[in-house]
Amino acid sequence: MSTAAAGRSHDAIVIGAGPNGLVAANVLADAGWRVLVLEAQTTPGGAVRSDRELHPDFVHDTFSAFYPLAVASRAMTSLRLEEHGLVWEHAPAVLGHPFGEGQWAVLHRDRHRTAAGLEQLHAGDGDAWLELCSTWDRIGPALVDGLTSPFPPVRAGARLLPAIARAGGLDVVRRLATPVSSLGRELFGGPAGALLLAGNAGHADFPLSSPGSGVFGVLMTMLGQTVGFPVPRGGAQSLTDALVRRLASRGGELLTGTPVARVVVSGGRVTGVVTAEGESYDAPAVLADVVAPHLFGGLVRDEDLPPRVVRGMRDFEMDPGTVKVDWALTGSVPWTGRPDDVPGTVHVADSVEEMTRTLAQVSSGEVPDRPFLLTGQMTTSDPTRSPAGTESMWAYTHVPQPAATRTDAGGEITGRWDHDDLERFADRMQARIEERAPGFGDLVSARRVMGPHELESRNANLVGGAVNGGTSQLHQELVFRPVPAMRGRAATGLPGLFLASASAHPGGGVHGSAGANAARAAIWHHRTHALPGRRTPRAVR
Repeated sequence: MSTAAAGRSHDAIVIGAGPNGLVAANVLADAGWRVLVLEAQTTPGGAVRSDRELHPDFVHDTFSAFYPLAVASRAMTSLRLEEHGLVWEHAPAVLGHPFGEGQWAVLHRDRHRTAAGLEQLHAGDGDAWLELCSTWDRIGPALVDGLTSPFPPVRAGARLLPAIARAGGLDVVRRLATPVSSLGRELFGGPAGALLLAGNAGHADFPLSSPGSGVFGVLMTMLGQTVGFPVPRGGAQSLTDALVRRLASRGGELLTGTPVARVVVSGGRVTGVVTAEGESYDAPAVLADVVAPHLFGGLVRDEDLPPRVVRGMRDFEMDPGTVKVDWALTGSVPWTGRPDDVPGTVHVADSVEEMTRTLAQVSSGEVPDRPFLLTGQMTTSDPTRSPAGTESMWAYTHVPQPAATRTDAGGEITGRWDHDDLERFADRMQARIEERAPGFGDLVSARRVMGPHELESRNANLVGGAVNGGTSQLHQELVFRPVPAMRGRAATGLPGLFLASASAHPGGGVHGSAGANAARAAIWHHRTHALPGRRTPRAVR
């Protein structure tokens, strides 16, 4: 995007041009700060990128693909990226989950259509769905704001508590605290509604029988119901490109292919960074869109960190690994019983019980024999992704981290996650789709498999293929996060250093909130701790 002279002084340096880093840089640039973003990869975006590696006529999102949080989070929507070229696209239906003998649970952006489909499958479930939507109308906006605000969310909490009281009080709280595997049975008489909730909870690494899975399942399902699962026209890279263009319009600078080797600490505070090539860049504030284990004790030495941060990192837990498969298909996926309105996202699992078993296997270090798949039909969602009549498709599933893999329930995966492991496991994933879409394999013209090692090599934040910057389970959320900077206020205890990655509250997902929280923390810190002789950005004078 630009060049930046080594040694030149900036108001802030942002390490990493993922969505959180780019949101942080934009917020700081809006405040009049001179901002430099340093990105290790040659392409900005972190886990929001797309490519044509598999086939020149097919766009595949390299990592993430659907972005409900990006259109629900104020951190992202306040940037008005549509003014910088971003266009959102939607599939005819949001989400589908095939089950039984050609039956489908289908989520539409029209709640009454969703309810009608559930009612047709089981009497009474349509009304139960509309009641859930009504509860979400009362608490959802404040809940999303609370989850994406610095913790504790004082303003959002002041709105959320009376909203919960109006929606049913303790009964609503109890339901949100109920494991999703039980919540679905409580709310619905048939399997379809429960499949929608449990499948959406499976986007994170919650065991479906654990507290926290219920509220996350409701959150993701209701976001799909209210804002859909939108995709950027032309590929995930379009979202990143809009962030980059906006930053450039505010005078921000970006250097790609420039990995940072060390955060410089002098006199007990941050003074800048040094790159892998030995170039120095000075700034009194460094915002790190870097996964916590690579920052604390990595880019910043233990001896430069507060002791409580060093102690806390001993308890930090990553989320599971991931295997992702991309396909270039010569035709549409031949789903049995395919709905008239084809969903962009399809979950593949026979039942809630099977999903519960699969995710428990992953948690215990066992490679699933029947993996739960999250799949994306990208041409269905955005016709620009491949030629007419074809489909750009992917599927991913969670697997144990390489170091944590104990055994394989299917008896053929070694746990090294090398080429042979990946191809065998991709065959297993493809067979699951073939069960629900006979003839799928005949449409495959090209296939790409990326496992824990490949994902991490393309984005160092994806340690062992973990896509959320750390486990989403309750023991590492909110006040239970092991390091204070992860709890929502972003300051690390080392003056001038701010955590801006998915390792910080509110965690994974393309919402930009961790980056925005870090930027606001840096601005507040400057206002209250400005050093004599330092330039004051115009917006904070």
